[in-house]
Amino acid sequence: MINLQFFPSRKIAAYMVRLFFLRSLSVLLALVLILMTLDLLGNSGEILAHAGNGEAELWRYVGLRVPQLVARFLPFSVLLGTLITLVTLNQNSEIVTMKAVGISAHQIVAPLVLAGLLIAVANFAFNERIVTRANAALSAWEAVDYGPVPASTDIQSNVRVQHGEDLIFVDQVVGAGEQTRLSGITIYDRTGGTLRRILEAETGARNAGGWQLRGARMFTVESGQLSQMESVQLGASLRPEQFTLAAVDPDEQDFWELRESIGAVAAAGRPTATLEASLWHKLSGPLSTVLMPLLAATAAFGLARSGQLFFRAVVGMALGFAYFVADNFALAMGNFGAYPPFLAAWGPFLLFLLVGEAVLIRTEE
Repeated sequence: MINLQFFPSRKIAAYMVRLFFLRSLSVLLALVLILMTLDLLGNSGEILAHAGNGEAELWRYVGLRVPQLVARFLPFSVLLGTLITLVTLNQNSEIVTMKAVGISAHQIVAPLVLAGLLIAVANFAFNERIVTRANAALSAWEAVDYGPVPASTDIQSNVRVQHGEDLIFVDQVVGAGEQTRLSGITIYDRTGGTLRRILEAETGARNAGGWQLRGARMFTVESGQLSQMESVQLGASLRPEQFTLAAVDPDEQDFWELRESIGAVAAAGRPTATLEASLWHKLSGPLSTVLMPLLAATAAFGLARSGQLFFRAVVGMALGFAYFVADNFALAMGNFGAYPPFLAAWGPFLLFLLVGEAVLIRTEE
């Protein structure tokens, strides 16, 4: 008689999920503790180098860095936690016992997939509510070399804008729209790919004709002449949105904020493919925890006494790490414009979902 139930009995499912959660959490805690210790050792000198910083600032750094480590290594922890769970069940002949009473491979893995889905939902909420804010706070703190962060929330640092062939670098952008203010401006004037002039200015502000730069000096490459100018006028074709939207960081905005930023960037006539790929990856990234039980399922099946248990565990780990490599590669290709945004974010997930399901079907024999 064919067993059409998707899950095994409630007791067996609860038992496997408990093992899965405990082992995944233990691996995550160990990874975060080790990596945070190494990270703090590497950055504590820079934090304490700023006058007035002490133990409180070190703990502040830990508080901002730990959410990033948790979000980054949670899928790895789920992969390793799944492998440890399945290898333990296999060594204790519990998998053999389950299959002997008619429980299929899909039913054995199903509770872990459901647990992975719950972790994915929690991971998405954690990223949206905590990690994005920690990323923004840490970036702002690092921008001032771990000193006091300006109280204004509309300050952007180290902004880069390409206007035609010219490259514009601004140390700090404050405000938005017609109230946009620039400071620490460097403009590389290029024609036909050749650098002609370098214009530096202390401040810049909008006026009726475009932008007025003050405290300027211009270096002409061909003649080698350096000219000092009280002010320089730039044309109106350079819009404020090109500065205020140039530093949109997907890691510092939640799903809905990033969606609005993409709309604003598109309205300003700038490309949005990279941001769209990051938007989709905010959904596909957390869902990677659903794939880990499927990819690690090779460690669950096959007799432990056959001597191939270690090999099966290595294959499961290799499949899991191959997914992370493919995911990063697809995002990189999406950033270069080689992949469409949806494919860059969802392609590896769908591919390895099919791979994991194929491996699981093969074990049914």
